[in-house]
Amino acid sequence: MCGIVGYIGKNKAKSIIINGLKRLEYRGYDSAGIGILNNKDIIVKKCKGKVNDLNKVIIDNIEIQNGNLGIGHTRWATHGEPNDINAHPHQDFSKKFTIVHNGIIENYSSIKKLLVKKGIEFSSDTDTEVLVQLIGYIYKKENIDFYQAFRLALKEVVGTYGIVAICKDEPDKIIAANLGSALVLGVGENEMIIASDSSPIIDSTRNIIFLDEGEIAIINESSYEVRKVEEDEIINKTINRIEYSLEEIEKSGYEHFMLKEIFEQPKTVREALRGRVDFINNKIKLGGINNWISNILEVNQIIITACGTSWHAGIIGSYLFEELLDIPVKVEYASEFRYRKAVVNSKTLILAISQSGETADTLAAIRKAKDLGALTIGIVNVVGSTIARETHAGVYIHAGPEIGVASTKAFTSQVTILNVIGLFLAKYINQENKEVNKIISQLNLLPEKISKVLNNAEDIYNLAKSFSESENFLYLGRGYQFPVALEGALKLKEISYIHAEGYPAAEMKHGPIALIDNNMPVVFVVTKTGYEKIVSNIQEVKSRGGRIIIITSEEDSELDKLSEHIIKVPTLHKCLLPIITTIPLQLLAYYIAKIKKCNIDQPRNLAKSVTVE
Repeated sequence: MCGIVGYIGKNKAKSIIINGLKRLEYRGYDSAGIGILNNKDIIVKKCKGKVNDLNKVIIDNIEIQNGNLGIGHTRWATHGEPNDINAHPHQDFSKKFTIVHNGIIENYSSIKKLLVKKGIEFSSDTDTEVLVQLIGYIYKKENIDFYQAFRLALKEVVGTYGIVAICKDEPDKIIAANLGSALVLGVGENEMIIASDSSPIIDSTRNIIFLDEGEIAIINESSYEVRKVEEDEIINKTINRIEYSLEEIEKSGYEHFMLKEIFEQPKTVREALRGRVDFINNKIKLGGINNWISNILEVNQIIITACGTSWHAGIIGSYLFEELLDIPVKVEYASEFRYRKAVVNSKTLILAISQSGETADTLAAIRKAKDLGALTIGIVNVVGSTIARETHAGVYIHAGPEIGVASTKAFTSQVTILNVIGLFLAKYINQENKEVNKIISQLNLLPEKISKVLNNAEDIYNLAKSFSESENFLYLGRGYQFPVALEGALKLKEISYIHAEGYPAAEMKHGPIALIDNNMPVVFVVTKTGYEKIVSNIQEVKSRGGRIIIITSEEDSELDKLSEHIIKVPTLHKCLLPIITTIPLQLLAYYIAKIKKCNIDQPRNLAKSVTVE
């Protein structure tokens, strides 16, 4: 996973590339580098660390400052440790070719052995250097141009890539290619920007094209041409518009993107509902799947596939769909689903959830399911992303750009959309379903009730002070709140590096209770579902000296007696309540990480968009 920016045009490339890399740093931040073509030489500077570290290295370099063509990269290491040598860009033996690369070249070892036998020496441990050395070798051996050498090299590699390359022999172009790692081309006036997503492009132009799987773009200052890697045929591309604002990818006065995104949730949930729910007539419209309703209702099973936070949203969706639609639902980690024999056929609906729409394992699961004849629906945030383009139908969550690596607003928007889809289908089956109509009417209350929770942020900050030194946490919930417990534990471990686990509350006695002592904080998410049983669980922890934190929508004096640490949230229908109970857990994780002085937006070893398997 990484961030890629390439620029060719009328302006100086360095500042555009550096600013673009800063916006992409959430995708990878263990090293950074830049390559600028200046007077027919490519000047490469790179270093371990963040984009600001790179900027210090190049700030006084005149050669870097003056070029109008260049490429840049932020890295999340896959092959080779994070250091100056393994950082991108990489160059071939002749220094003619310079590339940046996102993805994994699976057959890099065999190619490297071949090139070593040809006398080529390697300086890094990366698969990317193997690729650029292969391009340089083919270029020299076959005596062909930049494009042909680039294309022939790609036909030799196995794996995934988003690649952007420049060649000092042809200083008027950038060449880029996508296979499993998205690239977006910004089309400006006498300038072009190629990047991993649209955030580095928005300052220069709102006109973009998406590079599809197996496509190569030959990019000049005022024109571009897109071809197929295999067939070498020209492809006509549609120009799209960037719809979000620049403000949405800035911190807007917040200390961290994560905090900003937590506080955006009243707005983002409202956006997920806008234009889709008619609260006056209790109706739902979903244009993204409207033409597929009969196909969906003919399936005999639903498989929800996702990774990480999206997988937790999927569990909530499974409870909801089984309750409203009486269709069996399984929730599968995409990384497991793709590698095992799955009972999937034309009567199966695959519902794929991904914030970025580029998650490699989820994308591979979709392709496998389509090969087996299943109907596929995507729930994604990024418009025009690969999953959005490759599924039969889908629904955007409209959460806006999410920069913080630990997902917050995307999760609550995903759960909101899963509710909307379930209610839409249930309403289609029975227009007069009173329970469905009740839930639809309560959707309108979500933004206001989220705001009420956020108004208590200071109380949660004070609570975090009492637990920031803890080394372990346990999160417990029942029914719809079990996935909330999983998500709360994930948020804490992601950004504070505190070990945390989530369990169904009833499972506490089947192992986790052995961990409870005077130092163990146990977070209970308490609602009407299994209320008496979960109160018994709390008493069991209390009797063993555990430090109890209760998140609850219930007004009950018994809970006050069981713990001094209680966060009360507004109540809603059980299908919607996970959206509310998740908010204090996000804030708790955030404030603990802040007190511990962790890097909240860019936690160690993590990247936002997981585009490698």
